[in-house]
Amino acid sequence: MSPARDVRIADDGLARCGWVGDDAEYRRYHDEEWGVALHGDRALFEKLSLEAFQSGLSWITILRRREGLRHAFAGFDPETVAGFGEDDVERLLADESIIRNRAKIEATIANARLLVTRIALHPGGLDELVWQHAPAPRSTRPAQLADLPATTPESVALARALKAVGWRFVGPTTAYALMQSAGLVDDHIVGCWRAAAPRP
Repeated sequence: MSPARDVRIADDGLARCGWVGDDAEYRRYHDEEWGVALHGDRALFEKLSLEAFQSGLSWITILRRREGLRHAFAGFDPETVAGFGEDDVERLLADESIIRNRAKIEATIANARLLVTRIALHPGGLDELVWQHAPAPRSTRPAQLADLPATTPESVALARALKAVGWRFVGPTTAYALMQSAGLVDDHIVGCWRAAAPRP
């Protein structure tokens, strides 16, 4: 069994990975999304965009702003976002419901244009690029939070592949966070109820 700091028992009686706090949205994210396989170009575009916005911030900050970001970026519909211009950038910079960072906003728009014009020459192009970097399943589950890496050879390769086609605001650490959140890896640790639950 992992130490108490690695597994946290909440007031609902469920043991969760120790990074989960008391915020209800954080718990829901951990229980229903983190480590669950996510497919589809739009869904992965959103996830990559959120991971880019998270850079330098906590993930709970992104979760609390996610609905605002979804509204501001038209549900992360790539074709719509690809059509954003300078007026939209200024609109977004004035939108208090999102992370108002010009570099991240401009990267999201540029990535949408890339997705529409280069990666998605066929449906599922981004999905294919991301998932071909999924590592083989581990033979053992992480025993403690300290066992979770910040980067892996696969995340380095994924970041390199995305950059090679022109993707902006992505590196090995962001790529590994994507792998965790989109279910390319399952990093629920020993003792977490999700580790013992059947895979969705």
